[in-house]
Amino acid sequence: MSSNDGNETRTRVLDGVTVVDLSTFVTGGFATTMLANQGAEVIKVERPEAGDDSRHSGPPFVDPDEHDGPGTTPAEGESPYFWTVNYDKRSVELDLKTDEGLAALYDLAREADVFVENFRPGTADRIGVGYDDIREVNDAIVYCSISAFGDSGPWRERPGYDLLVQGTSGIMSVTGPEDGDPAKVGMPETDLITAMWAAFGILGALFRRELTGEGDRVELAMHDAALPWLTKQAAKAFVGEQPTRMGTKDPVLAPYQAYPTADGYLNVGCANQKLWRGLCEAIDRPELADDPRFETNADRVEHMDELEAELSATFEQRPTEAWVEDLAEDAGLPVGPVYDVPTALDNKQTQARGVVTTLEHPSVGEIDALEHPLNYENGEAGFEDGPPLLGEDTEAVLRELGYGADELDQLRAAGAIPDR
Repeated sequence: MSSNDGNETRTRVLDGVTVVDLSTFVTGGFATTMLANQGAEVIKVERPEAGDDSRHSGPPFVDPDEHDGPGTTPAEGESPYFWTVNYDKRSVELDLKTDEGLAALYDLAREADVFVENFRPGTADRIGVGYDDIREVNDAIVYCSISAFGDSGPWRERPGYDLLVQGTSGIMSVTGPEDGDPAKVGMPETDLITAMWAAFGILGALFRRELTGEGDRVELAMHDAALPWLTKQAAKAFVGEQPTRMGTKDPVLAPYQAYPTADGYLNVGCANQKLWRGLCEAIDRPELADDPRFETNADRVEHMDELEAELSATFEQRPTEAWVEDLAEDAGLPVGPVYDVPTALDNKQTQARGVVTTLEHPSVGEIDALEHPLNYENGEAGFEDGPPLLGEDTEAVLRELGYGADELDQLRAAGAIPDR
């Protein structure tokens, strides 16, 4: 997102780092997208003809325009969901069940800095792409393994997806209305949490390699990755209390929740004493600040239901934007609207920060894309290309490794790469 401002010496943070990505879906995909955003070259290795399963996740699907170059589009069309976790990557189709395909993968790994996989534990070793296999051709590799429950423990063999881990991590037990059923967070939260830990771990291992010259294996589980994010809820459990679903309320702060307005909802985060008194004055309810039930934050948490009733009765009298203007803009209080997704993606603040941008897709044309939020004073970050078509870069990447026409023909004849 940073602009060059005419300074040609500025580079992206991970320029020169090459990542071989065998992962599918979101955990590995978003992790390597984060690396791509920082300048890494990410080579996404996919199954011939099928590709990453997320290419077929939808609807919606977008019908492609005519495309005469390399690469293919799934029969159902292009998946915008796939796009969001695969910007700025190169796609290579390799059949790793063939000796020739596996040998080509080793050639890729030999020149790489990072190798990422999210197979179930034991699978990578079984098919010849485990840590020891890859380290044999590149002992300086940073190898990242992602799974649902990790390499150890009684659940290690279990398959897992975001939904399951939202359940095992306790997240669903504290999400949703207080008198309702456990609720899944509306986005694939544990996938994304794990992806961010993975990118963080990979960068840590790369930094250590700069200091020691040693590669490393980063191993993480989605279940493990989600637990540190419980924070407040874990703190309650550690002292013997049972965290529960609270809707938009907070277990240790009040007022810190969404309140209904005349036309929607207003988030209010005025939990310390100065902000609480400022809120009472700004909404013309000064008597609330002196009410013994609401005198301190602890009092307000203890009487949260009564506080909700008092504030809801006031906030319901006016539209959300009127409250935002009076309280956030004029009084400087921490309140804000509850937007739907289209509005979150298209408002003055999002536009001003350039978070939604456009990229060129090889068969669809210009597409909307979500930029990543890191901005550097002296470096660059940001996506340069759209997501790849399946196998779009297969031959180009292999040629860069030194494969000639005869060797490519041999790979085609062996079924290691598609014959298109």
